[in-house]
Amino acid sequence: MATIYRQADLADLPTLLEFEKGVIEAERPYNTSIMDSPVTYYDIAELIRNDDSVVVVAQAGERIVASGYALIRESRPYFDHKLHAYLGFMYVHPEFRGLGINQKIIEKLTQWSKAKGIEYAYLDVYSGNDAAIKAYEKAGFESSIINMKMKLS
Repeated sequence: MATIYRQADLADLPTLLEFEKGVIEAERPYNTSIMDSPVTYYDIAELIRNDDSVVVVAQAGERIVASGYALIRESRPYFDHKLHAYLGFMYVHPEFRGLGINQKIIEKLTQWSKAKGIEYAYLDVYSGNDAAIKAYEKAGFESSIINMKMKLS
């Protein structure tokens, strides 16, 4: 079955909300500070509607099997670029992992970003999530900063 990659629309929202739950559950082992459910990370409907963002989905037959977004953000004032694309909401349904779908989603998101005149893309990944780190490195990302936390009580 061929996989197509397309821009998400609001009709995809029920599936994308389920994917968001999957992202949160996958990240819980890496961050004990994530609140108990229900919790949300994204305003997916706004990401779909916003001209400065794109949500890309992979569709196998009639089934959406993966997602990701790119959002244009202002960069830190000391960087040599004013804007960058922030990538997030990377999710591949477990049955479809290992098929290169996430790589293709990243490719589509970076193509969109380049078409918008953006030269840099950033994303966040938990330091213990070795599989995700390897996948992002394979796509061309490199580590640039480590965010650290400490609970004070």
